Amino acid sequence: MDNVKLLVKRSQKGDTRSFEQLVTLYQDKIFALSYQLTGNYADAQDLAQNVFIKAYRALPGFRNEADFGTWLHRITVNLYINERRKKRPEVYLDKPVQTGEGEMPRLVASGTENPEEAFEKKEFRSMVRDALWKLSEEHRAVLVLREMQGYSYEEIAQMLDCTLGTVKSRINRARLALKKQLFQAACSGKDNLP
Repeated sequence: MDNVKLLVKRSQKGDTRSFEQLVTLYQDKIFALSYQLTGNYADAQDLAQNVFIKAYRALPGFRNEADFGTWLHRITVNLYINERRKKRPEVYLDKPVQTGEGEMPRLVASGTENPEEAFEKKEFRSMVRDALWKLSEEHRAVLVLREMQGYSYEEIAQMLDCTLGTVKSRINRARLALKKQLFQAACSGKDNLP
């Protein structure tokens, strides 16, 4: 039996030290996902904390059939979607853009990049970030899980407790919606040219 399953079993029997070890093992991954979903540090901290609170309360019902990390990711995405539905949409002006390698750094012109190229890259990143935030919570969540977190379709289906076909459909629709938002942003940007 691997270490995680042993920690889960002990936690289910009320061993809080074992649960603390599980939190230590998964806190960075859950925070990273929370940050990519929420777009800011404070909300990501709140979401990650709520994930572990919910996981602790739901732990007696966890049957060890799924991977514990996958189960935590499912809780994270579901809490995020539920919270977003309760709140009015917020607009963040300074959201970092996420990539498969992590957060995109602020663009500073290097010695090999001229100021025009640096400006164009910064504008493109801003356009992608804004387009991503105009998507529904469900579409943003599947894109973050697939494109930024790098999960397979099967893993996402397990996290979201839906069929593989549903995941593929949602990702396809999310990509089309993102493409449409980017096209609209590009077209509106042309209208603002002198």
